[in-house]
Amino acid sequence: MLDVCLLGTGGMMPLPKRWLTALITRYNGKSILFDCGEGTQIALKEAGYSANPIDIICFTHYHADHISGLPGMLLTMGNADRTDPVLIIGPKGLERVVSALRVIAPELPFAIEYLELFEALQVINFAGFRIEAFRVNHNVVCYGYSIIVDRIGKFQLEKALELNIDKKYWNKLQKGESVEVEERLLTPDMVIGEPRKGIKLTYCTDSRPTESIVKNAENADLFICEGMYGEPDKLEKAKENKHMTFYEAAELAKAAHVKEMWLTHYSPSLLRPEEFMPKVKEIFFNSYPGKDGKEVELRFEED
Repeated sequence: MLDVCLLGTGGMMPLPKRWLTALITRYNGKSILFDCGEGTQIALKEAGYSANPIDIICFTHYHADHISGLPGMLLTMGNADRTDPVLIIGPKGLERVVSALRVIAPELPFAIEYLELFEALQVINFAGFRIEAFRVNHNVVCYGYSIIVDRIGKFQLEKALELNIDKKYWNKLQKGESVEVEERLLTPDMVIGEPRKGIKLTYCTDSRPTESIVKNAENADLFICEGMYGEPDKLEKAKENKHMTFYEAAELAKAAHVKEMWLTHYSPSLLRPEEFMPKVKEIFFNSYPGKDGKEVELRFEED
């Protein structure tokens, strides 16, 4: 399963009951943080998570409300005696920006590894899952992200027996490994069925609606998308500032055939996003207003 928790849902500035943009996910022992606005450490604690296990930090872009919490987060991780390296992923200029922020966090007991994004779509593979970073349309270079957990097909016992494959090789074949036995090559496709549906989470903030969002969010189990403005008369302001309205986000969710959408990254003037949800649901019914601490476990579908 993939654990997902919205830590902060605010844009531009934190409010007394709304932290700035951040999302924490956890899969197979790895914790991945997306954005790190001011107050993310407190939001992390409030949600019951710890900073020390964070393995990967992904930044959508380098506006302050998405990255200003990083120096303190790194110091907290260092003060917890962390020694394992941290991988930070973000658009071009990543190392320069992080190095500048580290003027106030110069000494850390762990290394920072950098992966800068240059392409319109970049795929980063990890053990058991992958992150896909895709460029969106903000007033600076900005990326959305998907976490994808693939799921292999079922082990087909009848085929293994029919092919006289010894039981001692079944486990390796199930893990995707090939085995050479007495001049015979056993391959996973001999006993593994068609791939089953996996898990997909797509996260996108600070963008105008784009075809790249629709394409990369396609069939996501959960689509977390910015909804800067809920007021219907704020469309022109959204266009001017390269942001999105609730209704534009809902159109994207509908076009991408996602299962569920959470809105996030609200304008500071938007105090009650739930007031605008009835009209949003008319466009895409399975839409919900995100809030700090909102969480879910994304699981594989039952066979």
